[in-house]
Amino acid sequence: MAEPLQQGEIDALSADADRFLAELDEEAYLHFAGLKETYDLGPIYERHERLTELDTALALGASVEGDRRRRELWKFACEGYLGNFVSEEAERVAELEATLTTTVDGEEIPFRMLRPRLMNEEDRDVRERIEAARGDLTEEHLNSLELQAAEVVQRETRRLGAADYADLYRSFGFPLDDLADQCRGLLADTEGLWEEAGDRFFRSRVGLGLDEIARWDVGRAWRGAEWDDAFPPDRMLPALEVTLADLGIDLYGQQNVELDLDERPSKDPRAFCSPIEVPERIVLVMKPQGGPADWRTLFHEAGHTEHFAHTSASLSPEERRLGDNAVTEGWAMLLEHLTIDPVWLERRLDFSRPYEFAAEGATELLWVVRRYCAKLLYELEFHTAEDITALRPRYVELLTEATKVEPAPADYLGDIDDAFYASQYLRAWALEAQLRAYLRERFGNAWFTRREAGSLLRELWAEGQKPTADELLYEVSGEKLELAAVGDRIRESLAAV
Repeated sequence: MAEPLQQGEIDALSADADRFLAELDEEAYLHFAGLKETYDLGPIYERHERLTELDTALALGASVEGDRRRRELWKFACEGYLGNFVSEEAERVAELEATLTTTVDGEEIPFRMLRPRLMNEEDRDVRERIEAARGDLTEEHLNSLELQAAEVVQRETRRLGAADYADLYRSFGFPLDDLADQCRGLLADTEGLWEEAGDRFFRSRVGLGLDEIARWDVGRAWRGAEWDDAFPPDRMLPALEVTLADLGIDLYGQQNVELDLDERPSKDPRAFCSPIEVPERIVLVMKPQGGPADWRTLFHEAGHTEHFAHTSASLSPEERRLGDNAVTEGWAMLLEHLTIDPVWLERRLDFSRPYEFAAEGATELLWVVRRYCAKLLYELEFHTAEDITALRPRYVELLTEATKVEPAPADYLGDIDDAFYASQYLRAWALEAQLRAYLRERFGNAWFTRREAGSLLRELWAEGQKPTADELLYEVSGEKLELAAVGDRIRESLAAV
């Protein structure tokens, strides 16, 4: 049994973890922003070797003693230990995604542009061929790496003293079993709602009912091309700037926030946030495409950006960088969902038919939350399976039951979130729904125009990742975090049409 560490040793590991994360985030920024073709994780792991050693993880586990900061550092060390084993696979997957191409109907398409291409393609037959090409590339080039990594993680988790990966995260305090029960409840409670709203949504967007839609049609439906004129690329940043200004935040005046807007061939088309130094250097990366989905992504990543940029520098590395990621995801979703808020649409975009669009946005939210409920249930089975490859049909079964659209069987490995991140998203959706209800009750439906609301947000953002999502919500409203609140939020939007 490992011996507990002295406080000085723990403090040194904490400082090292802060540097480790900064280097990982900067490497991710350089690669996914198209500034660097390779994704070099190995050297970073080598420079912080002690953090990723088995003995360190076990010693930190023996040192927790009910202390949350120590538990967060223990979790980080365990994840670093597991990540070190699969860093080569992660590098190779990222490099392949950046360099692989396929040819469809004579057009060469980079792998990372296949999903955006699906969203923009009007011809259904061409979409089907693009999706087939994506599945073939995944199966041929990526799945062997994903499978190897998953099997290594499964093996090494047992060396960390846990029966399996799910058991490890339960020991970190993840409420996986309670959340799984809530997922089953939400799926049952919204089954009829999804069948009715989903059918109406897909018929409106692509002329296909829920019993006709295929996975290659979903991205096109999400694209919402008929709404493009309301969401042009050149108005994305101005809309964000004005929204933040109303809350008392000067986007361009924040010295600790960098905006990477440059065009690069291999730049990821989706906006993302790299919290390289929290709170000293936060990079918001975007490649404006326009359209509703692109706007949502930008506002989501801006939520992360503002949360990390306002985090108090006096907090420990564990409280600034680690902690419950449902918190930062909740803040990201709070800003993201402004783009489907009818009051925001009327005020910021002079929007026609805002309640109709908001209902469509609520339907999309219902799809993704139901999908993530199924993902969490699948991942709990995946991480306890003796034969991972046997889970392919189970992936298809669970996702189809939740969405009524069959997923690509080839995605049964790549659709797994590290560190049970699906659970963080689910709790974040609940946090957003309940925070939004509180803000509307306290400041009115146009809460996002009130400086007082901005002051409250900045006060809460300053707490970084120190509180859990449950504690944050209780601090603000006295409520318990409940996934059912997402269903209530969706029903309200659908009923307003």
